[in-house]
Amino acid sequence: MGIGHDHGHTHGGPPPAGTAGAAHRWRLRVALAITLSVMVVEVVGGLLADSLALIADAAHMATDAVGLGMALLAIHFANRPPTPKRTYGYARAEILAALANCLLLLGAGGYVLYEAIQRFITPAETKGGLAIVFALVGLAANMVSLSLLVRGQKESLNVRGAYLEVLADALGSVTVLVAAVVILATGWQAADPIASLVIGLMIVPRTLKLMRETLDVLLESAPKGVDMMEVREHLLALPGVQDVHDLHAWTITSGMPVLSAHVVVDATALDAVGHEKTLHELQECLVGHFDVEHCTFQLEPSGHAEHEARLCH
Repeated sequence: MGIGHDHGHTHGGPPPAGTAGAAHRWRLRVALAITLSVMVVEVVGGLLADSLALIADAAHMATDAVGLGMALLAIHFANRPPTPKRTYGYARAEILAALANCLLLLGAGGYVLYEAIQRFITPAETKGGLAIVFALVGLAANMVSLSLLVRGQKESLNVRGAYLEVLADALGSVTVLVAAVVILATGWQAADPIASLVIGLMIVPRTLKLMRETLDVLLESAPKGVDMMEVREHLLALPGVQDVHDLHAWTITSGMPVLSAHVVVDATALDAVGHEKTLHELQECLVGHFDVEHCTFQLEPSGHAEHEARLCH
């Protein structure tokens, strides 16, 4: 029988400091408060100025508010302690929230595109001056939110989903602003639905990219930046290691990569001293080269893999 050993700094649950998104909880709260405030302002402005672009941006902000709320709720659950039934706790709740945000973003983008087409069919008189004022308010608020979330989006997919929503809002405010200036300067009313189309088209590509990364986590693909062939080569290069099989790496949630492997070693690595030395070298290899700290290794003598195969029949 092989010698199993969880040789990592975390043991079956989230790291002591919590998930990557937990450190940015307060930033998400402030961004949520700003988003809700600007959403109300833009709804009022859109109705007063009869600007579809402002209404579209407000609708997008409404989905952002829901997304930010879900992100905060996910962080709350993700940082609950593990239980005997849920050995990683609810850490993956953050990834599910990121996926839900993607679906909301796609829905918002579709709504904006549909309404823009309708506005081409049935033109409306947009008041450019009012639209400029409300677009400037929205842009200023979005820039504050972006500054709060820019750091966290590099560490957490959940926070990145919120960041991308706010970024799309900021770009939307710029687009509304440009359209309002064109209407005010030239009277060309088509600038409003064109701006709405641009807002909708800006949402989709970023959302699909985030969705792809989120699905990679849910499908337990190798962590981003970890080349499994390179991992295998590094492990095989360690003294006493003869072979590596059942090598798996995946991500529980952002900032929490996990790896497990069965490592075939020679006889010198199976006594007490050699066992500990080999485990230490395996761990140091992964931390040093691949930034993977949560690892489970099973050290086996030569020929043990065939025994495992028979047990599985």
